[in-house]
Amino acid sequence: MRVQEPNFYQVIIGSEILNGRREDKHFTFLRDELLKRGFKLKASFVIEDDKELMREVFTLIKNDPNSVLFSFGGIGATPDDFTRKIAAKVFGDGKLYEHPEAKRLIIEQFKEKAFPYRIEMSKLPKGAKLLSNPINKVPGFFLKDRFFFLPGFPQMAHPMVKDALNSFYPNNTKLYRYTICVNASENDLMEIMLKLPKQQIEFSSLPIIDANGYKDVISIASKEEEIAKRWIEFFIKEIEKKGFSYQEGEEC
Repeated sequence: MRVQEPNFYQVIIGSEILNGRREDKHFTFLRDELLKRGFKLKASFVIEDDKELMREVFTLIKNDPNSVLFSFGGIGATPDDFTRKIAAKVFGDGKLYEHPEAKRLIIEQFKEKAFPYRIEMSKLPKGAKLLSNPINKVPGFFLKDRFFFLPGFPQMAHPMVKDALNSFYPNNTKLYRYTICVNASENDLMEIMLKLPKQQIEFSSLPIIDANGYKDVISIASKEEEIAKRWIEFFIKEIEKKGFSYQEGEEC
């Protein structure tokens, strides 16, 4: 069941990323796919193949009633693949069950070489549904229409992400955003920032230090264009009162 205001979380599992043997390809991909649809990431984790750490991170995400999870890696059958088991403990009843369709797909792809190891990948948490794998047919899976578990291989995982988003989170209300670059420091602008509403708008301040001194990129966004426009105009009037110049956009 789709949550009303989804908070998207990403978990990238792989000691090989943290120790430098592999470069991550998932963060920017998922971030950009969400942005295309009017969503954004709430948080992203890159963690070791550590069962207790995985359990803690999954539990943290599960405890957010509006969470949507995309987890990359660890759904295979090697000794360092823990994701299926940990997902069953956190999101299910703690057990893995043979999924008939997953079993059929694996046998169809690998024939006798599916046994005795590859077939283990057909054992999934209770209630799991499948995500199609365009490379070798070994599926990813998802639970409760919002917790998605994908292979570590980008060529396999990224088409699954698109399928999941197209099915459950195709688009969101458009966010209207106005951005200015102010020739001042964050500290100079703090008094104005504190006058902005805590609700209705999304606000960010990104400081820059270059050869010409301090600058600050101010961004104000809202699902209602009139509200976003009203508050960026308010901000501009306030900085003009203080004698600070600005440019529209993020480029300073």
